[in-house]
Amino acid sequence: MIEQWGLAGVALSAFLSATILPGNSEIALFAYSRQFPEHVMAALLLASLANTAGSITSYAAGRWFKPPESSRVSRWLQRWGCGTLLLAWLPLIGDGLCLAAGWLRFPFLLSVTLIFVGKCARYCAIVWFVM
Repeated sequence: MIEQWGLAGVALSAFLSATILPGNSEIALFAYSRQFPEHVMAALLLASLANTAGSITSYAAGRWFKPPESSRVSRWLQRWGCGTLLLAWLPLIGDGLCLAAGWLRFPFLLSVTLIFVGKCARYCAIVWFVM
């Protein structure tokens, strides 16, 4: 039973970590993977999906806001494009990237894919460290 509740905790932490709320998803995934190494792939996938869902929340919020006339983030994103969303895993900066991607109307499916790839790569590095 604790294994399933632990997975729920990893997912909740991962989701919250991708919003402006604190979540410490890396610590949760690390601890769960150490305790239940037989479920590491499920935890990795769940954390990646939940963290991506949190970023999609920021992306969607960006759709509601009028873009600032001139901001450093929007100019940078317009210059480098959707590929910058591979960096959505970065603390603090990643939230802004996802929000700006929404207000700049980056293509949704491409944005979600790039966000997921970046976040999954980060969690793979954490799991690799554990193993």
